[in-house]
Amino acid sequence: MAGALRSLLFSTVFLVFAGGCATLQEIANLRNVQFNIDALSGLEVAGIDVMRVKSYEDLRAVDVVRVGAAVSRNELPVEFVLDIQAENPQENGVQARMVRMDWTLLLEDVETISGVFDDEVVIPAGDTRLFPIAVRLDLIQFFDRNAPDLVELALSLAGENGEAKNVKLRATPTISTAVGQIRYPEPITILSSTIGG
Repeated sequence: MAGALRSLLFSTVFLVFAGGCATLQEIANLRNVQFNIDALSGLEVAGIDVMRVKSYEDLRAVDVVRVGAAVSRNELPVEFVLDIQAENPQENGVQARMVRMDWTLLLEDVETISGVFDDEVVIPAGDTRLFPIAVRLDLIQFFDRNAPDLVELALSLAGENGEAKNVKLRATPTISTAVGQIRYPEPITILSSTIGG
């Protein structure tokens, strides 16, 4: 009887241990998910669509007036959307389920605003998913420059074909696993895939 009990106990401990090891391996695999900035779109400065504007000199006279009026109020709102690509390598063998991402935006390596993306994103093994992060900030809060220079800074964020330049996200994803939600222990830096991912 005692021998049977010991055998049952050993089998139970082994199954729990094996299950725990599998879960730990799954968590380790999920941390291999790769993130990069796929594109920047919808760039607006003081409410002006500037996605196709190349320089401050290309602004229409009415837009220069709007920018000047905003700067005179000590503000220059900028809005855009970052499309983030998440790639779950085939070798992970399990789907990745991200349920949250805390992020901080860096422009020209200057830390600006922070936010939270809290929509669920499920990425099957060997597949990629895109999800948008909407950004709105006041450049004057972070950069001490005149109106033309601030506009040039904003314009420099979007390159050819929506390529993001001088933009980084310092992000901390949270993933859902069999043992609950796991937050990355350290932030990751998300760059444009065109400048090294």
